[in-house]
Amino acid sequence: MSYVAVYSVATPDTPNKVLTHFEDIAAILAEHGVRFERWQPGPVEKGASDGELIAACQAQIDQLGYSAAEVMRDAGDPAQNAELRGQFLDERRYSEDDARFFLAGQGLFALHIGDYVYAIRCEKNDLLVIPAGVMHWFDMGDNPHFVALRLFNTAKGRNPEFTGDDIAHRFPGLDD
Repeated sequence: MSYVAVYSVATPDTPNKVLTHFEDIAAILAEHGVRFERWQPGPVEKGASDGELIAACQAQIDQLGYSAAEVMRDAGDPAQNAELRGQFLDERRYSEDDARFFLAGQGLFALHIGDYVYAIRCEKNDLLVIPAGVMHWFDMGDNPHFVALRLFNTAKGRNPEFTGDDIAHRFPGLDD
């Protein structure tokens, strides 16, 4: 189930509120320019190639106005997953919107906006568009399983700017 948990930066152990209804999640995120939607991609066969996954969502990608997409997924190998998870837990921001569409599995995006952290658990069919410049991190969990499209417009927009803040380590992760 998708949800958003809202934390004060000062109290990372206890959320101020947790919202589980799609409309409530979308509304609270929209207050900060964050887009949260549910998509229904075209038919996708199990074991589909990256190209087939992108093709199944091409109409929505075009409608959003993104010029490129790449498939992101867990590595399958526990050691590689641990390394990848560690990289994603570094707080970052991008010069373009950071758009993700989950085709399978789940992941937790945490947005650091002012004095609050919005932890958003995304799952299959969730689209999350984080505006350019918003600080955030991603937790794929201890035993990751996810397949997601990352949408972008320029190669530069794919490169993160790391903040150097270790804030992600103070907040609950996907498995907590």
